[in-house]
Amino acid sequence: MNQAILWHRPPPCPPTVDHRKTLNITLWLVAIGLFMQTLDTTIVNTALPAMAASLGESPLRMQSVVISYALTMAVLIPASGWLADRFGTRKVYFSAIVLFTLGSVLCAVSQDLSQLVASRVVQGAGGAMLMPVGRLVILRSFPQERLLPALSFVAIPAMVGPMIGPVLGGWLSEQFSWHWVFLINIPVGVAGAIATRTFMIDKRETQRAAFDGVGYGLLAFGMAAISLSLDGFSGRATGHATVVLMLVFGLISIVTYWLRAGRQAAPLFSPALFRIHTFTIGLLGNLFARLGSSGMPFLLPLLLQVSLGYSPTHSGLMMLPVAAAGMLSKRLATSLITRYGYRHVLVVNTVLVGLTIASFSLVDASHPVWAQVVLMAFFGAVNSLQFTAMNTLTLKDLGQRGASSGNSILSMMQMLAISLSVTVAGGILSAFSHFVDHGAPQDALAAFHATFICIGLLTAASAWIFWQLSPDVPRESKKDDSLDLG
Repeated sequence: MNQAILWHRPPPCPPTVDHRKTLNITLWLVAIGLFMQTLDTTIVNTALPAMAASLGESPLRMQSVVISYALTMAVLIPASGWLADRFGTRKVYFSAIVLFTLGSVLCAVSQDLSQLVASRVVQGAGGAMLMPVGRLVILRSFPQERLLPALSFVAIPAMVGPMIGPVLGGWLSEQFSWHWVFLINIPVGVAGAIATRTFMIDKRETQRAAFDGVGYGLLAFGMAAISLSLDGFSGRATGHATVVLMLVFGLISIVTYWLRAGRQAAPLFSPALFRIHTFTIGLLGNLFARLGSSGMPFLLPLLLQVSLGYSPTHSGLMMLPVAAAGMLSKRLATSLITRYGYRHVLVVNTVLVGLTIASFSLVDASHPVWAQVVLMAFFGAVNSLQFTAMNTLTLKDLGQRGASSGNSILSMMQMLAISLSVTVAGGILSAFSHFVDHGAPQDALAAFHATFICIGLLTAASAWIFWQLSPDVPRESKKDDSLDLG
């Protein structure tokens, strides 16, 4: 039995008025929690130059603020389902909001970059539990006829948060200070914690499997060590020997986990899932394709502010076409996949994403704003189509027994990819910046251009992974419930 979020349907019973009210309040609490969590994945990006100026750091070396948040979420997501089963969804969700709010307070009062990074770890620890535990509450509390509308309702703030994050972050840092990027979470967090303690439905699994603590420790250490070692190569580490050792031990830890998992009766994630071809290809594609594209929300606001002289608010507004086009292009995914199949759509679209990223190397101060908006919108459209196709490919053939565990692996991999992507993008940008005197905006622009070309080529190269799909991969799901998952 896997250790991820367990699917459990409540027995049907006629809802009372009070029960319906509790369900509605719970739904809003989950929606607000998801909004807070997704908002903070993008709100800091447009505020990074202001943070750098205030903390006496180079804006081209602020990737640690993003990496620490995403990496913490990746590390803690696998444990969230077990924690909810062990302590109950209400306690865990309440603790998640408190941690997230406390982390926001600590971020706002940070006096240097090290304090800010440590505070983002606390914030990420809360954010890691908000999304999976919130979804678990809905899955276990809502009757079948209300389940799809409920999940659709909480998906809206998850889309809106990243969309308004850059604009809000830029406006707050320009009109007030960067501290307000975190301070706005406090009243929402306090109200949410009180409401959760009072109203949220409490669900827990009475028959739960033992948590694979050793396996979790190996996996968590491996992810953290690899990500931090790659960040160390960008110049923040004390020495390259330490960085190399971290990378080696991280890889050994990951390999040890998978060798051990094959011999465990109840591993954290069963290796049997990787016998599903579409799951394996989708997961690898998610990781390597996102290594390039997931660094763009970090790079683009820096490009606009540091090299093109945009204000924080203006740079945030320039990110709106990315999100808006992305929301619209999601509607095309189903029809394109049905007509052309996963292999053709993902191979062609991955190359398009890579070429679009590389084309940002042509952007400079002489480009008209409308051309920049068109490029932003096109990137948002193909990038969103990429994510939708990759995610559906990854999950489409998992049976009911594998869906929960597979979804948790995918969520973990997505956050890990964000961390690694920003690490790689920041490292490449720092490396190229050593070749130019970036005291002037036009000098830094050359480093940005070279970085866009490199990560664009990296993204396009990941199309090879999707080429390994059979052309006959069915458009519809072919779920496999026969796997022995332990």
